Amino acid sequence: MELINMFVFLISVFLGKLCLQLMVSFGFAILFVAGNVIHWRTLSVIAAIPGLVQLIGLFFIPESPRWLAQKGLEKEFEAALIGLRGQSSDTYQEALAIRETAEMSQHKSGTRVLDLFQKKYAHSVIVGVGLMLLQQFMGNSGLAYYASIIFQKADISATIGSSVAAAVEIVAAITGMLLIDKYGRRTLLMVSCSGTSLCLFLVGLSFSLQKLQNLKEVTPILAFVGLSGIGGAFSLGMAGIPWVIMSEIFPLNVKATAGSLVTLTNWVCSWIVTYAFNFMMEWSSAGTFFFFTGVCGFTVLFTWKMVPETKGRTLEEIQASITRFPQLS
Repeated sequence: MELINMFVFLISVFLGKLCLQLMVSFGFAILFVAGNVIHWRTLSVIAAIPGLVQLIGLFFIPESPRWLAQKGLEKEFEAALIGLRGQSSDTYQEALAIRETAEMSQHKSGTRVLDLFQKKYAHSVIVGVGLMLLQQFMGNSGLAYYASIIFQKADISATIGSSVAAAVEIVAAITGMLLIDKYGRRTLLMVSCSGTSLCLFLVGLSFSLQKLQNLKEVTPILAFVGLSGIGGAFSLGMAGIPWVIMSEIFPLNVKATAGSLVTLTNWVCSWIVTYAFNFMMEWSSAGTFFFFTGVCGFTVLFTWKMVPETKGRTLEEIQASITRFPQLS
């Protein structure tokens, strides 16, 4: 049983940190391809199966070492930390730092949402909420839900376009998974947003040039390249890294409340973009993509100015770096 728990623990850590976006991209790819041949009602029933598997899997996920330390479960805390770092690792210093953080959080328990808006948490809240808001307002939810319509408007086969886009997304997610701990979160975020911005601009340009008779053969090519690249560039970093950063930048005593706030922000913004996307396309197809291009450009600046690098740092080191990070002037 101990061996099984250790295996589940390691797999959950690995998938949670490195493979999140790969799994999301793989799921989207399956749905894109299957949607071309399966009725949407049947597809909805099939899509419920992974949810049931996750529900069962929740009973096998081990507790976090920091949570165990906060609850005073020393034996379980030490076992969880050793399981995370490996039997041969020296966890003394990290365990000491975690215990100190847990002890401090005991005096700050019962955090409310309003407590997050204290000056000491301002930077973390701005980064967490900002990344989630910008992630959605880059338009990815609308693009995913209206992919077939967009391909048709661009004079591209929806079946071919969605299949190619799904394949590119998987490759990009694998690439991002391999690069996240090599080049860091900030660098990958800025590269991802820059690439997404370029691809969105190409699609907007293709719709702008559709009215020109002598360029009608070129515009589908521009749109195909742009639409195929958007998902790939987005999956490279912006799709998954904000969730990683969100789990790293908040102190233990406000992590649960802050996590709820940023998750709520993400899904509310997702609903807004999904609801408004069709109206925006009716207003102007080119204008819609140029708007999202501008949001991507702003996200690059936001990341450069506000987002701290969390690669290879403990929670305690990240908190120290946030207090020293330059603010927007």
